[in-house]
Amino acid sequence: MASAAKFRRVLLKISGEGLMGPRDYGLDPETVERIAAEVQSVRDLGVEVCCVIGGGNIFRGMSGAAKGMERAAADNMGMLATVMNALALQNALENRNVFTRVQSAIPMPSVCESFIRRRAIRHLEKGRVVIFAAGTGNPFFTTDTAAALRAVEMGCDALLKASQVDGVYSADPKKVPDAVRYDTLTFHDVLARDLAVMDASAISLCRENNVPIVVFDMHNDGAFAKVVTGQGRFTIIKEGV
Repeated sequence: MASAAKFRRVLLKISGEGLMGPRDYGLDPETVERIAAEVQSVRDLGVEVCCVIGGGNIFRGMSGAAKGMERAAADNMGMLATVMNALALQNALENRNVFTRVQSAIPMPSVCESFIRRRAIRHLEKGRVVIFAAGTGNPFFTTDTAAALRAVEMGCDALLKASQVDGVYSADPKKVPDAVRYDTLTFHDVLARDLAVMDASAISLCRENNVPIVVFDMHNDGAFAKVVTGQGRFTIIKEGV
């Protein structure tokens, strides 16, 4: 079935909010299990999968909860939240007998590996899922930027961003009913129109290294596998569209 896949190696970016399910904060076990099933289905296609997860469901450096805090301290707390999410997804995947490694940009050897690029690549080559935690390890950088950085470092064929909607729109379709949906965009289009896809540094990093970004709605069962095989609804951002 590997021939059906359009990509050899992909990075999946999941927001922390994507793990909340119907809850207002924290982790929803059923949602984590469903995401693990999605990742497993793509791994079973023969595609090498790595992930970056945000931490906004637990703590966000730019949130009201961080009001009055030094930005660097708040961002460090947010990065630690991503480690908690990564460990939760690792547990769900390994319950499905999917070998998984968590690598953190902030060393914490008691709970996970430290990020080492060549080791991560070797894990992928052996068919393991690698979850990158703690962002870039530096404050002032988002997990979007971390996802772009890791996608480039791992030599991924695409960065797949799991969204709350089925692609990129000219405005928030939940607030603007007549917002225009795009099937394809260039990186320049995204930056010039200030479209809310990922932050500008992440877009620029993917543009400079020719890593396409695919935006899709992961709330639909089987959506990840469909996108990897070129089916379903999504927006692809790349040069030369």
